[in-house]
Amino acid sequence: MTATERISDPTLLVLTSLAEGEKHGYAIMTDVEQFAGVKLGPGTLYGAIQRLEERNLIEPVESADRRQPYRLTRNGELYLREQLNLLRAVTRLGLSRLEAL
Repeated sequence: MTATERISDPTLLVLTSLAEGEKHGYAIMTDVEQFAGVKLGPGTLYGAIQRLEERNLIEPVESADRRQPYRLTRNGELYLREQLNLLRAVTRLGLSRLEAL
């Protein structure tokens, strides 16, 4: 991996996008590209959405439009907080170890 490559976990990226509010697939893709610089292809995105739905971390929202919006469930919010707090702890430790070099 080079310094310019981005680490991308589609699950975490989709959950982070939905933490802002309800979104349909294309809105999630463009949001993720804006905040993470990662282009999620349709297969990757909808595979992640399916897994997140199966785990009860997101749910579809009724829509009059043909596009299907999704939102975080309470379990999804708790899971995202847990994962982000873990990443924060790892980031702090990694940065402190690098400073010691």
